[in-house]
Amino acid sequence: MLPYRLLALDLDGTTLNDNKEITQSTKYWVKKAVQNGVIVSIATGRGRQSAETFRKELGLTSPMVFLNGAEIWKTPDDLLERHHLMTHDILRLHQLATQTNSWFWGFTEDRLIRKPDWQDELVNGKWMKFGLLNDNLSLIKELKVELEGWSHLEITQSADNNIEISTKGITKEYGIRKVCSLLDFGLDNVMAIGDSFNDFKLLTSVGLGVAMDNASPEVKNAADVITSSNEKDGVAKAICQYIFEKDYTEKL
Repeated sequence: MLPYRLLALDLDGTTLNDNKEITQSTKYWVKKAVQNGVIVSIATGRGRQSAETFRKELGLTSPMVFLNGAEIWKTPDDLLERHHLMTHDILRLHQLATQTNSWFWGFTEDRLIRKPDWQDELVNGKWMKFGLLNDNLSLIKELKVELEGWSHLEITQSADNNIEISTKGITKEYGIRKVCSLLDFGLDNVMAIGDSFNDFKLLTSVGLGVAMDNASPEVKNAADVITSSNEKDGVAKAICQYIFEKDYTEKL
């Protein structure tokens, strides 16, 4: 019997290399896990609109966690739940982005919206996530503190130069916990792999939290183990080592 029943995979910086590709080795070991009864769930900050390509590439029909937990699907065609931001918060966040000359993006139920797409009526959309990006890292730190002071939002980051905002309590850990409840087992049966701060809560709550070698220092310190980087098939190596308990070989 394999040690973990569910494998939760982050995409960017983890399952994807720096060219936003899934290597053949990663595909092989993900497929091998599925063939041996492991449920593989993507847990990403991406919206379904931009993550679907990779789900299909991996041939997965299992539960998926998108938008850092704000959207959870039982199957590719069966929605489990969504969590929306309030309209007045979207208005305030847009104003904050404009005032600080920050790039922004976000996901509603039906589309990805970027800064050039903005029209005032979009504030009334069913938003699930709003993101800010600015290469002034001091400003990002200031904005993070300010937004945390609003107290009713979940604030996280997938890179040093961005901030990702969801409804309070909505995280990847929340999403995978919901998936586990759906499948009737606990987080101790989960192995999760990630690289960024938005993976932190998930990696510290599951049976085995695996950080990529390219992960932030805080994530690496919090994880149970560290695998190779996303440029050196870290996900493939982790599946081989910790699910199948074998020494990794690149020969497929």
